[in-house]
Amino acid sequence: MTIKVPDFSKANILVIGDLMLDRYWHGDTSRISPESPVPVVNVNQVENRAGGAANVALNLAALGAQVSVAGITGEDSEAELLESLLQAAGVSCLFEKRANQATITKLRVISRNQQLIRLDFEKDFALQNPIKHTQLEQQLEQYDLIVLSDYNKGTLQAPQSIIAKAKQSNIPLLVDPKGNDFRKYRGATLLTPNQSEFEAIVGKTHDDEILLSQGEALRKELELGALLITRSEKGMALIEQSKQPYLQPTQAKEISDVTGAGDTVIATLAAAYAVEQNLVLASKVANIAAGIVISKLGTATVSPSELQAAIEQDFAPQHGVVTEQQLLNLIATAKAKNEILVMTNGCFDILHPGHAAYLKEAAALGDRLIVAVNDDDSVQRLKGDARPINPLSHRMQMLSSLTGVDWVVAFSEDTPERIIGRCLPDILVKGGDYKAEDIAGYEAVKANGGEVKILQFKAGYSTSSIIEKIRR
Repeated sequence: MTIKVPDFSKANILVIGDLMLDRYWHGDTSRISPESPVPVVNVNQVENRAGGAANVALNLAALGAQVSVAGITGEDSEAELLESLLQAAGVSCLFEKRANQATITKLRVISRNQQLIRLDFEKDFALQNPIKHTQLEQQLEQYDLIVLSDYNKGTLQAPQSIIAKAKQSNIPLLVDPKGNDFRKYRGATLLTPNQSEFEAIVGKTHDDEILLSQGEALRKELELGALLITRSEKGMALIEQSKQPYLQPTQAKEISDVTGAGDTVIATLAAAYAVEQNLVLASKVANIAAGIVISKLGTATVSPSELQAAIEQDFAPQHGVVTEQQLLNLIATAKAKNEILVMTNGCFDILHPGHAAYLKEAAALGDRLIVAVNDDDSVQRLKGDARPINPLSHRMQMLSSLTGVDWVVAFSEDTPERIIGRCLPDILVKGGDYKAEDIAGYEAVKANGGEVKILQFKAGYSTSSIIEKIRR
């Protein structure tokens, strides 16, 4: 299945769950307190973010979906701050504010990108009465999908009436569960426990076969449409009714902080499923989003452009013919590794020993060699109606087979100036009798601190002479 980023703006989603305010105090620490063996943090930055179900809503808004969020808060400044954060992101807030409650707040102290301590302010938030369902149930039909974000704080003590109403109205309902009793989620479209939560219900699963078997048994018992088990470094396992189980590896490259990763998974999954109605595709997109968000510090969101870039990079070939966007992502990775990038261009209509020697010499100048190739129309404009002899796909395939050529990309203009300006190689190479300053892309490469080099073709070889000899 080809992965694409869905048009999330088509989704209108309601999130119901436990609302929280996440606070971050950032500062430097260079000494231990004389009063107690703990680090002293000189706080120089205070940051507020939406947490819990509010973070799910914020993730959906960041993807471009239309979002409303419902939950319980206090009548306090924390609730006002949380509401302002959400409204600034375009989220519609359906808060049930209670005078006898305090808004859940979590404070994290951060120094040098490390979390030193977390302080939770949720005294007396063991709710005896869950959120009022009647008004919410009356509004369900205006949404494409419902998300229940349960943090086991009491908002979703009894969600059965909401689940039943959604099912009656044929509205998908996804649940991010908590606790040791999943029976209250019976009848949901999809449940998304992590592996620890799942094993707390079914017992230890020592291999994939047991996990899938126990997962299918739980799905049947709870009358779920599907079960998605998030498995940290092992990726995800999707178990759907009447379909083969689907296992996918993690997309994470680097882990900075797993805070809020589950919120990103359920949000991306919900938005993708609301648009595409395909759980395998939605879970793939959610898996990639999780890999992005855990490379960030604290509760964070993922944008469609980040998703697209990650998809392009993850599924781009590591060698050979690439699209321009795939090339740009590969270049970014190479530059992050301080690799020296060499780039050249041409028609390469009929490959001959002169080309091979020239490209070998170019490849020796750096770590990666990029070859940009004129497409068929631009070759015809440059060389005449009888050219090219070989179509673009054949020319690119032949170039990519040469040792030393890393990436081959096409361009459609008469000169490669635009694509060189996007790639900005460390060394731009051209073969032939040129002045460096006359080469397309010279100014962009030099302005970026790069070099422009002229290499000589091997004497006695040219595409035009080969074609003329064949004609004679």
